[in-house]
Amino acid sequence: MPETNLPLRGLFVSFPTALRVKTYIFLALIVLFGSAGNILLSRGMKQIGAVRVGSAMGLVRLLTAIFTCGWIWMGIGTMLLFLGCSMLVLSWADFSYVVPASATTFAVVPLAGHFVLGEKVTPVHWLGILIICVGVGLVGHTVPSTTRQQ
Repeated sequence: MPETNLPLRGLFVSFPTALRVKTYIFLALIVLFGSAGNILLSRGMKQIGAVRVGSAMGLVRLLTAIFTCGWIWMGIGTMLLFLGCSMLVLSWADFSYVVPASATTFAVVPLAGHFVLGEKVTPVHWLGILIICVGVGLVGHTVPSTTRQQ
């Protein structure tokens, strides 16, 4: 398997190219499943309406509405896929790489919110998203793992 040698504080750290590709693929899945899960949960909760619980019976009605909503169940399933992909990537890549690199979700969610849910995204919000994307780009150009692979 070919390796990519990257400088790190004067040392060279080897990270196999195939593992780097696999990391990028699973990071894309993390972004896809995380974004889709959040959109589905949002859609489900908007269908249920504003939550106002003033009694035990109100809580029962709310929980019944939540757990009988198909959008919520699809969101839960998608978020479980997100969790599974996250756990896999964290088994071979550094936490300090995975979490910032997966922050692309913060750019995808407002886009999906705008185009799928019809939400308004302000210019200041877009500026913040641009800053996040620059940070993700910087992290993406670093080595995914600084620890020895076993």
